[in-house]
Amino acid sequence: MRVLLSVLYPVLSLTIFGLYPSMTIGPKEGWQVYSSAQDADGRCICTVVAPEQSLCSRDAKSRQLRQLLEKVHNMSQSIEVLNLRTQRDFQYVMKMENQMKGLRTKFRQIEDDRKSIIARNFQELNDKMDELKPLIPVLEQYKMDAAVISLFKEEIKNLSAVLTSIQEELGAFDYDELYQRVRRLDNRLRSCMGKLTCGKLMKITGPVTIKTSGTRFGAWMTDPLASTRNNRVWYMDSYTNSKIVREYKTMDDFVAGVVSRTYSLPFKWEGTNHMVYNGSLYYNKYQSNIIVKYSFETGSVLAQRALEFAGFHNMYPYTWGGFSDIDVMADELGMWVVYATNQNAGNVVVSQIDPDTLHVLKTWNTEYSKRNAGESFMICGTLYITNSHLSGAKVYYAYSTKTSTYEYIDIPFHNQYFHISMLDYNAKERALYAWNNGHQVIFNVTLFHVIKTDDDS
Repeated sequence: MRVLLSVLYPVLSLTIFGLYPSMTIGPKEGWQVYSSAQDADGRCICTVVAPEQSLCSRDAKSRQLRQLLEKVHNMSQSIEVLNLRTQRDFQYVMKMENQMKGLRTKFRQIEDDRKSIIARNFQELNDKMDELKPLIPVLEQYKMDAAVISLFKEEIKNLSAVLTSIQEELGAFDYDELYQRVRRLDNRLRSCMGKLTCGKLMKITGPVTIKTSGTRFGAWMTDPLASTRNNRVWYMDSYTNSKIVREYKTMDDFVAGVVSRTYSLPFKWEGTNHMVYNGSLYYNKYQSNIIVKYSFETGSVLAQRALEFAGFHNMYPYTWGGFSDIDVMADELGMWVVYATNQNAGNVVVSQIDPDTLHVLKTWNTEYSKRNAGESFMICGTLYITNSHLSGAKVYYAYSTKTSTYEYIDIPFHNQYFHISMLDYNAKERALYAWNNGHQVIFNVTLFHVIKTDDDS
């Protein structure tokens, strides 16, 4: 915009330029530049030219000229103030722009961190779901729970779908609520698992030392078929030349050494591999291959029977010796006896026996040397053998009576006191009772079910 202001009087001429600030105005002959104003960049805004004061000092219009010049001067000062204020505001805006950039960076970082944390949490939930999925085939074998299991499967499927969608769009669902749902589902599944009776040995943890007593060798046990109110403990110190069995009403009494009753057996025992089952004691009769069934209730022998061809009296013991040729044991499927024969070249033989008559129901011959076995126990019809009775022992060999096959495994356990002379499984408690160098200890076991499906190769 261009504005030209001219005082139509020969005494003064005032010119204001807008769009053409670079244009130079020259005064007329006998005139002089009286005053001028510039913007912040030094560009001329207006120029005042006037004749020399001697030419018009007494002119009647001089008063108007002075008033006009004062206005021009005031305008120049206002422009300067406005320029300073504009520069100050510009610096403030620049500062605020830098602060806004910093805030945007911080918000972006916070958003990235939030997504990272949520993604990690949902990944943990996804891993938890993966742990739960293998439990479903186990539950499916229980037809009575088919409806409940179907609901479980549907719930897991829905939760898996939710997790997938959440990972695609983080923050769409409340994490805490979803986590609680998974926890509740896990507890329900674990409760159902508690009803299951059989599985494959996966892990041994512990031990828990219950008591330190007796000699280096011995046996102690509870009855896996006893009611929950019957918590009696039986204790048999040493591996030979004894007939005394001590009974304790509870585990607390056993720890405190409060004996409730003492039994004197009609025959001495050999080894440490005895078993209390449904109120009766089963043990190997001294210097024989005879198994004796003794009733605690009547104090009498209910049955006794010889194991055909079974070695005894340190013919085929475990590695530690102690006349541990014949090992009587029980699991979820019934009663068993483990021994060796000349006919099987001293290798381990497994027989299932009738707990009432002691008749052998069925026999399996393995290829594992009895003398190389540290100890053994049965779980769900599978015989598990340790490679040693000393430190560094582990469950090394498993023989399935269901399939008549074996496999070499590697399940370590902590042989805390370095010399195990008795190791037996209690199916009711899902635990291994052990006599470890004069210490009575308990190991916990973790079982898992393996069920083949049509998808398995």
